[in-house]
Amino acid sequence: MKKLAQVLLLLGLMVGWKTSAVYAQADKEVKLFLNEEKTHWVKGTGLGQIWVRYTALNPGSTIFGTPKSEVFDVGLRRVRYQVLGQVTDKVFVYTQFGINSFGSLSGRKPGLFLHDVTADYAVVPGKLSLGAGLHGWNGTVRYSSSSVATILGMDLPFIEESTNDITDQFVRKLGVYAKGQLGKLDYRISVSNPFPVQTALSPVPTLPEGVANIAYYSTMAPAINYQGYFFWQFLDKESNQIPYMTGTYLGKKRVFNIGGGFSTQDHAVEYRESASGPVLQQASKQWGLDVFYDAPLNESKGTALTAYAAYISYDFGPNYLRTGGAINPANGVNANGTFNGPGNSFPLIGTGSVYYTQIGYLMKKDLLGKMGTLQPYGQLIVSDYQRVEKPFTVVDLGVNWLQAGHRSKLSLDYQLRPILVKGNTEKLIVNDSEPRKGMWVLQYQFSF
Repeated sequence: MKKLAQVLLLLGLMVGWKTSAVYAQADKEVKLFLNEEKTHWVKGTGLGQIWVRYTALNPGSTIFGTPKSEVFDVGLRRVRYQVLGQVTDKVFVYTQFGINSFGSLSGRKPGLFLHDVTADYAVVPGKLSLGAGLHGWNGTVRYSSSSVATILGMDLPFIEESTNDITDQFVRKLGVYAKGQLGKLDYRISVSNPFPVQTALSPVPTLPEGVANIAYYSTMAPAINYQGYFFWQFLDKESNQIPYMTGTYLGKKRVFNIGGGFSTQDHAVEYRESASGPVLQQASKQWGLDVFYDAPLNESKGTALTAYAAYISYDFGPNYLRTGGAINPANGVNANGTFNGPGNSFPLIGTGSVYYTQIGYLMKKDLLGKMGTLQPYGQLIVSDYQRVEKPFTVVDLGVNWLQAGHRSKLSLDYQLRPILVKGNTEKLIVNDSEPRKGMWVLQYQFSF
């Protein structure tokens, strides 16, 4: 911790900050104070998530043309660094940079990139702040803006990140935002410029010739994206200093929130009603409702319950459906491939309805003595999409070994995903011969 303070001090000197105190320990964080009153400060944080994984690959998967049915690999799911601070009485700045999803098939020597660079001004402290920059103040539901360091499960609820790396930069866009708390109501509203699909790091599928009644993202210059999320805090209030919502407080708060939100962008997608018909433009529209509960059960023992449920309505045009898979361990498919595509991909975001829930139980704090405690959890996605004949599910079951809270955490997760193929009609169906594939992931997370 002392070395971190020294690094922060050096950073402060490099940019010409006049500091009245070198560093101080407050709330188990190292802060560099910028004035005598200690009301102006800056601090740094870091996070790493290392995956050790076994994956039963989707049918027809290949790695540079070599057929593979299973694979063992190691990857870096996330590496993040943050520098944030209260630089005046009313100005708060936040920066985050790092890498995501670095695996054995990734380009070597990845460059760190910006996740967030924002500055906001407290017009009415606590009640209204206005800000701008590369931001993650997203709408729709709680985990459209997730805190990566406090996730309940092994990975983010990416079912709630509908435009991840399609029209944003890992859920961030360039824009302006307003946020605050009015009594028990917490709100956020943002107006942003989506990134054109042509600049995405991985190619975004666009409307092919002759395809009818299936929507794709438009190649037109993107329209403004409007987002908002509002929730009522019945018990303890949560911080809204940064946009990312906590996954589990590990019994340190008593939180019960009910929320709702939206996101919309004009002419975001396009399609044809017939194979030879004109290209039609349509807005993307989404809204959601959710409920979050996180509270201690027995404070003397340290047990706690975390529970969350959400309903989301997605409209990305007729029969829109895209697949995704984290740190995909395969990069091609042969003639035996399915709609899922290679590796660990599965149908992720589409036009229709999504039901998502998660629950976790924090066991007593001295369960493993000085070695910490355990937190078993479960997650369920039920997707009812227009392009699929029947609703399908994705299940995650796992356990967190909390050695020092979120600061040192080892998670074991098993995910079971469906395999979709073309049916006898235009609809997709679950594959009869191989309906599901599984993936084991052991993740170690450290943060400071």
